[in-house]
Amino acid sequence: MILTHARWCLLKRPEHLTENQAIKLKDLLSYNLKSLRAYLLKEEFQLFWEYVSPAWAEKFMDPWCKKVMRSRLEPMKKIARMIRVHKPLFLNWFAARDEISLGAVEGLNNTLKASIRTS
Repeated sequence: MILTHARWCLLKRPEHLTENQAIKLKDLLSYNLKSLRAYLLKEEFQLFWEYVSPAWAEKFMDPWCKKVMRSRLEPMKKIARMIRVHKPLFLNWFAARDEISLGAVEGLNNTLKASIRTS
């Protein structure tokens, strides 16, 4: 019953919450539920995208992954394993941030998916 009508409180970014949703989220955070711990880990990872240097982002990423692996939240542990495997690709994002348009990348991905579907 605690999580009733709380879906969007947990899915939205905190700065986009309505006043009622912000109040609901504040109340939810007083409980120690697995879903709320996962929410806090997700929000903490958003700091990764604010780094400018790949070296500092890597220094953030390693302890974050260790924290997730100790969290006993299997879906989050799966994400941490995926991030560790693809770590160089995540860090390449910093090098290509201002040089490659994400629209071009998405267009290429859609073209590849269409090719796979037709073959």
